[in-house]
Amino acid sequence: MAATSIEWTDKTWNPVTGCTKFSKGCEHCYAAVMSRRLKGMKKPKYANGFKVTLHDDALIEPTQWEKPCIIFVCSMSDLFHKNVPFEFIDKVFQVINNTPRHNYQILTKRAERMAEYFSTRSIPQNVWIGVTVECEETKCRIDNIRSLNATVKFLSCEPLLGDLGEMNLQGIDWIIVGGESGPQARPMKEEWVVNIKRQAEANNIPFFFKQWGTWSKDGVRGNKKVNGKLLQGEIVQNMPNIIRQ
Repeated sequence: MAATSIEWTDKTWNPVTGCTKFSKGCEHCYAAVMSRRLKGMKKPKYANGFKVTLHDDALIEPTQWEKPCIIFVCSMSDLFHKNVPFEFIDKVFQVINNTPRHNYQILTKRAERMAEYFSTRSIPQNVWIGVTVECEETKCRIDNIRSLNATVKFLSCEPLLGDLGEMNLQGIDWIIVGGESGPQARPMKEEWVVNIKRQAEANNIPFFFKQWGTWSKDGVRGNKKVNGKLLQGEIVQNMPNIIRQ
């Protein structure tokens, strides 16, 4: 699954598939729905549905992509799930180290386990480290990446489920915000988004607004594409400044 519609990356790479619910943002997980669909389509990689599954045969994929690109790791899982052994994560990072032409985005809700992993390992220069911060209760995850020695440390506030209030953004290099999509999507209020954008701008942090999702900025349920991605009349999709190989 290299091609992707995710606007803040070029490709996806899934050496692990499947996950389990961990916090409020997981309630209507898009990856779970997609995994069931792919299993129904008899795709071999998803024979186990959304059960955590390691794919050694997928480790080679980034080595075959000659053009430098930004790669989102485990869009269909969480690399730091408790059922993914550190030994397998080491294999993933061996591939990352061997392909310095690419930049890799690793996003997790399991910030404590990620911090444990990196307490005894260094982070390659071509790795961006992120945590999902979807509601007030998950802001503590920011502290787990703040001091990590990563080229880019980012927050994904998607799906944004509430007002995050004031945040300590010291050490953060990029923020993504987006609303939830799907038949059970929860609405996102414009003031929640603007609050994060204001703080990002005050700290000179690039801000990326992905979409409104199923609910419009006016709180009307509708079509994700029709609701679009305009924030206060403009598209705001800034990326961190990086030097591509």
